Amino acid sequence: MAAVESMEVAAQRLLDPNAKEIDVSLLDSVVAAAYDPVSPHRAAANKALMALQESPDLWAKAGAILERAQNPQSRFFGLQVLDDAIRTRWKILPADQREGIKNYVVGKVISMSSDEATMSGERVFISKLNLTLVQILKQEWPQNWPTFIPDLVGSSKTSEVLCENNMQILKLLSEEVFDFSRDQMVTEKVKRMKESLNGEFSSIYHLCEFILEHSQR
Repeated sequence: MAAVESMEVAAQRLLDPNAKEIDVSLLDSVVAAAYDPVSPHRAAANKALMALQESPDLWAKAGAILERAQNPQSRFFGLQVLDDAIRTRWKILPADQREGIKNYVVGKVISMSSDEATMSGERVFISKLNLTLVQILKQEWPQNWPTFIPDLVGSSKTSEVLCENNMQILKLLSEEVFDFSRDQMVTEKVKRMKESLNGEFSSIYHLCEFILEHSQR
């Protein structure tokens, strides 16, 4: 009972609306217990994490979790919280908050995929981060983010390791548009995305040519 109560207290502290910052070290402890198969606190920790995920405002603290968490699973938890907000709350978020999330995710993708050592050591996390970016693209591209593909093509020519990840993002985006979109997006939205992707084919083709000519990998 004490363990359950302590996890409930931890969840309350993490959800405290008066707290200026989330206690990321406390979250690390809860996540560690939730992922420890022999921990006597595992069930209570999982319950606490579920309560956290249901909080409508936790997404605003996802950046702090991603930047300061020491437990790798805490970072995945923070990314999942952000994903959920993008999928379910994007259209009701104020424009400045949407722009803040977009800029944060783009910056994080670029910073992590520009360094070869980070790309190698954080490949699974970067793959998940790419999916988060694609979730934003499904909401914003092309109507509110028409420069996305030109920007991506341009940045791809500055770094080979960044280019490699950018090609993964293009692959994920095209899969969403052409393969998986029927059940998730309205027909008009899918049509617009397909037209935009087809319209950018030339620049993507020239990027592939550039890669073939200049790749050292």
